[in-house]
Amino acid sequence: MSEPATVKEGDPVQIHFEGRLPDGTVFETSEGGDPLSCVAGGDEILRGVSQAVIGMTANDTKDVELDPQDGFGERHEELVKKVDRDQLPEDVKIGDQLSAQIGDRELIVWVRELSDDRAVLDANHPLAGVTVTFTITLVAIAAKDESLSPAENRIKTRQDHDR
Repeated sequence: MSEPATVKEGDPVQIHFEGRLPDGTVFETSEGGDPLSCVAGGDEILRGVSQAVIGMTANDTKDVELDPQDGFGERHEELVKKVDRDQLPEDVKIGDQLSAQIGDRELIVWVRELSDDRAVLDANHPLAGVTVTFTITLVAIAAKDESLSPAENRIKTRQDHDR
């Protein structure tokens, strides 16, 4: 009987995942949906998750704790700005996600605070600076020339957020 295939860097894989905050609250899961397709060691999902699948075999499950640098990035206070309230849509609420144009760059910002005349916008990912834990289950490994059916990439990288 041959050894089960082990994930190597560059292998296309499918995983199920559950992401949890330090208090155990689940913030994202693929459970009940399609598995996530990605490349082991690639950059289309969080680096820590992408690296964690290397060495796994089909049906393996593991927990991986991601420090901010391997997860959603460090918080950068320079990405938090106060703006005049009248620069925002009238119906904006705390927690809303907006698109902001800064020079030739478009950033996603979150409304963190609102008053009658001012607002605080934050271009940090909401989980920036937070150590998170992912439970990862390897569903499938494909040959490099094989294509796995794509699923929506919900574990976005810090780089995707900054684009």
